[in-house]
Amino acid sequence: MRGRNVFVAGGGNSAGQAALHLAKWASRVTILVRGESLADSMSDYLIRQIGVTPNVDVCYRVQVAGATGTSHLQSLILQDTASGTRRSAPADALFVLIGAQPRTEWLGKAVARDRLGFILTGSDLPAGAGGSWSLDRPTLPLETSLPGVFAAGDVRLGSVKRAASAAGEGAAMIPLVHRHLHSTAATPAVAER
Repeated sequence: MRGRNVFVAGGGNSAGQAALHLAKWASRVTILVRGESLADSMSDYLIRQIGVTPNVDVCYRVQVAGATGTSHLQSLILQDTASGTRRSAPADALFVLIGAQPRTEWLGKAVARDRLGFILTGSDLPAGAGGSWSLDRPTLPLETSLPGVFAAGDVRLGSVKRAASAAGEGAAMIPLVHRHLHSTAATPAVAER
């Protein structure tokens, strides 16, 4: 990002930290905030640091409505959240840090989740945590309350919300699935008499 015009969409701590980090190299960093203030969503120390960093700007009441470019990003279409008016802004990069909300409603009661919807796995599962646990063994790491169903990545309670971590969890899950399948296959069938 050295010498580039960079935008960060978001108003929380992650967005503020990213903007300050990018400002070390970028010629200009613009934080795009949908709300009217950073005070409700960002730590005061970050707000102060952003305020004294000369190449960081904050635009309030704005959201990304589109982007243009051929082989790479060339501009963003920014929309004022109050009036709906749009304008084009030259842009070399856009980093989106707008928070995480798990989309796990479709699971219903089949898999145990916390009050925010994050899936409970492994040792995060309380005793009798719903689902249909029927095995005589504890849950495996990354296993949900439903035996043989595993979860990895951002939808899992306690995940670190990073793509590399999610990929690592997915890779770590493969031997756990094999272990579950092996234990299920090893259970002797009841012989009919």
